[in-house]
Amino acid sequence: MNPKGMTIRRKVLGAAHVDRAEAAKTTFDAPFQELITEAAWAQVWARDTISLRERSMLTIALLAGLGNDHELALHIRATANTGASESDVLEALLHVAIYAGVPRANHAIKIAKDTFAAMKEPS
Repeated sequence: MNPKGMTIRRKVLGAAHVDRAEAAKTTFDAPFQELITEAAWAQVWARDTISLRERSMLTIALLAGLGNDHELALHIRATANTGASESDVLEALLHVAIYAGVPRANHAIKIAKDTFAAMKEPS
């Protein structure tokens, strides 16, 4: 597995999340885990043309616009590592409302509010 991809994946999603995903990996899904680590993390997220904050905002907007709610919550949590603020996320979701639809943005805003609230709760 590409060490650069795994490094970025851990930086963005957090070591605990990646460790859980790796521990749950089986021979069935190992090729998929390798694909996302290589394609998403080593080839796209590792590029230095835009910041992790900007990539985070783009990812959140795309996930919200496509209705990928589980992945959306994951990437909202990742803002703690990417530097994207709650205000940044709201701006991205306002764009979702205009370009992907108000219902998608409305649901994504609820997910973001719930996720940010959970992030503020003591561990």
